[in-house]
Amino acid sequence: VFLGNGPSGICLSYLLSGYIPYFKRDSLHPHPVLQRKLEEAPDVSILDQDLEYLSEGLEGRSHSPVALLFDTLQRPDTDFGGTAESVLTWWHETDRAIPHLVLGRNAPGGAWHSIEGSMVTLSRGEWMGLPDLPFKDWLKQKRRGLRNNRATAEDIAQYYQHYVVRKGLQKNFRCGTVVTSVRKVSAESISSHAQKDLQENSDSLWNFNERSTEVFQVDGFFKTVKGDKEPFSIYAENVVLATGTYDSPTWLGVKGENLSYVHHQLSALEEAVKNNSVGIMSDPVLIVGAGLTAADAILFAHHCNIPVIHVFRRRVTDPGLIFNQLPKMMYPEYHKVHQMMKEQSAACAGPYERYVSLPEHHVLSFGKDKKCIFQDKNGYQKVYKISMALVLTGSNPNLSFLPNNGIDLAMDSGQPVNPKRNPIDVDPFSYECTQEKGLYALGPLAGDNFVRFVQGGALAVASSLLKKANKNPP
Repeated sequence: VFLGNGPSGICLSYLLSGYIPYFKRDSLHPHPVLQRKLEEAPDVSILDQDLEYLSEGLEGRSHSPVALLFDTLQRPDTDFGGTAESVLTWWHETDRAIPHLVLGRNAPGGAWHSIEGSMVTLSRGEWMGLPDLPFKDWLKQKRRGLRNNRATAEDIAQYYQHYVVRKGLQKNFRCGTVVTSVRKVSAESISSHAQKDLQENSDSLWNFNERSTEVFQVDGFFKTVKGDKEPFSIYAENVVLATGTYDSPTWLGVKGENLSYVHHQLSALEEAVKNNSVGIMSDPVLIVGAGLTAADAILFAHHCNIPVIHVFRRRVTDPGLIFNQLPKMMYPEYHKVHQMMKEQSAACAGPYERYVSLPEHHVLSFGKDKKCIFQDKNGYQKVYKISMALVLTGSNPNLSFLPNNGIDLAMDSGQPVNPKRNPIDVDPFSYECTQEKGLYALGPLAGDNFVRFVQGGALAVASSLLKKANKNPP
């Protein structure tokens, strides 16, 4: 059972549906050492090879060796602007399929359906693609090109839905499901009725009578067309957590943050503009944060001529600021926001009207009269009257369905799971949780935050599950 039907869950479903990657004969990988290793066993699928051996010595923009491996096999020289074809060929070996269910709240594509459709992705369009169906080929069928090599969120959401249908994966997906609990139970405690169901289901992964003493019980409910909630319980030997991190926005934890004019999602600004509750003559909108969502909000407000006060904790020159890591040519709009942040501080008026930047400031409180108090690094305070506030400082995964909110699974088991600072602790070559055998974590929960790199985790999980199910060739 996988929890989450975003890119991680879709990619893993493809691999477990019997689609097996092999090294394409006569192809040449630009990495000579990897090429030599791939030529050593051309008849053995990548899933059945030693992933640690293959990924040794690879370098790139991810900390995960398997993520780098799968990425470079699919896009050999993409970081150097190249367009070399994948060195993989895919075979559909139905006898190696493993029965599985992918549970998700929305249509396949996960959080991509919750993002404003016209937003342009940070990553290049071809990096958003899934195995054996290049994104740009799909876009060509729609007679569209990539703007600046990048795609809109709506395109990507549609592509992921199309992928599931095109690859025949729909039978594995259950949309409109909410999982409320995942816990280990003893195999004996399951009712004989459930055991019989499981045995009839398949002869491989679910037939755990002889081998497993403990299994996972996954509880939740389906939302029916009529809006009713139908409860379900599923038993599985292995559970994959792929729920991403889009669920619960981070709060500042300051006084007045629960007032009705303080919001934690960009969609609130879009809604306010639609309803004409903010406009050209309003008090400024406060935007808190210095990441890409905050930048998207600034661009949106700027486009609508809405005045903005922008508050963030870091220095404008801080190397950890995402804007200092993006190439200017590829991201002209984010570069513009960075220029505004630098040139338009409250201390000195700059060329951009209706925007004030307050670097190295933080919010102390929100007042009922819509007055907001900020403090700078020297302890000086400022008060501004605002029309609405958007706190866009990141989001956290919602793991309330796990015992103790999943904290025991994290790298630092004294802190909540956080994709950037405290991911779930997994084995780097199987993505199995080190603290709970049979439980796997993929994507942002395991620290892989880009679609391009979540797929290596899926490769690792599929390789591990095939070994467990004895579905590996001799």
